[in-house]
Amino acid sequence: MDKVKVGIIGAGGMGAGHANTMKSVDEVELTAVCDVEKKVAEQVAEEHQVRAFTDYKALIDSGLADAVIVATPHYFHPPISIYAMKRGLHVLSEKPVAVTVAAADQMNKTAQQTGVKYAVMYQNRSVPLYRAVKRLIEEGRLGKLYRTCFIDPHYRSQAYYDSAPWRATWKGEGGGVLLNQAPHGIDIFTWLAGLPVRVMAKTRTRRHKIEVEDEASAMLEYANGAIGYYHTSVNEWPGGSYMELCGETGKIVIANGKLRFHTLETPIQEFTEKNDQMWASPPLREEEVVVEETESGHKAIIRNFARAILYNEPLLSPGVEGVVSLEFINALVLSGKKNEPVEIPVNRDEYDELIEELKKRSKAKKVSGPTKRITDPHHLV
Repeated sequence: MDKVKVGIIGAGGMGAGHANTMKSVDEVELTAVCDVEKKVAEQVAEEHQVRAFTDYKALIDSGLADAVIVATPHYFHPPISIYAMKRGLHVLSEKPVAVTVAAADQMNKTAQQTGVKYAVMYQNRSVPLYRAVKRLIEEGRLGKLYRTCFIDPHYRSQAYYDSAPWRATWKGEGGGVLLNQAPHGIDIFTWLAGLPVRVMAKTRTRRHKIEVEDEASAMLEYANGAIGYYHTSVNEWPGGSYMELCGETGKIVIANGKLRFHTLETPIQEFTEKNDQMWASPPLREEEVVVEETESGHKAIIRNFARAILYNEPLLSPGVEGVVSLEFINALVLSGKKNEPVEIPVNRDEYDELIEELKKRSKAKKVSGPTKRITDPHHLV
């Protein structure tokens, strides 16, 4: 085949956005859409002249698709993805791949057993700047990492949370800013710096009338002794992120999409031990980093997913790596709830028990007016 036939499951919001994006991806053909709301499914299907479904199993079993994009609320990603994999369909899941690490483990296990292509929509991995930073790290230009910092604020109004009954509830969404707005940044942070082995977090609901956290901060400890700091919220405007990765031979700073890279002529530890001048510092220089312009965003991930199916091209954002950001997220939520340090890998049983308890205490949420399924236009590119 020269095109991958794709069905989209979850046609409102982001799913509708992916349907539009696919028009400019030569390697794919949209053949079906599914949504629990019949009107939404039929509207998107009519727009794209494809078949509409309200049952994801019916779409998967129809023979119309070689692969599916799963763009439903978080809790439904694992069962839909696993069902599709077991029937031989390739899967591209929206982020996060699941609410819990245990559910993500099951997705990974099924993908490995079935041999299908499995990707996650972490489109920031396709951004040229981050790919350039990844190369620097893989080439050893930073040396041994000794400190990290990532501050990644966002903003959401109360109207956003009041737009749908499932939003910002433990039962409907499974988490707050950490699970919804922060995963893209967390994925890049852990992709570049690796996972810490221990976190001490504080999570709280500060500005919104919601069940879940709208702010989270954490101190991080890494296996090699490095330390770090992380912060996110939906309480700040203007937003913009700031990341520092500090190593023995270099330092990377990424601030609001701008990169600075300094290298040291002598590793810090060596200079500290051998230098005999009281006020000396290691000589350094700022290097210009070559950032190769390539296609990025949702389009790049969808195209790469299709080319992995057609030509066995390596995945830019493998689904099996979706568990990494979830380890980080689950660890911060668990630490915040326990008010004590938490080890990574997260204890699967303990986190599942926590989520089930939070879901039991979750209250039904009434929304005035119709549910709004509108995706942030900034995330449709």
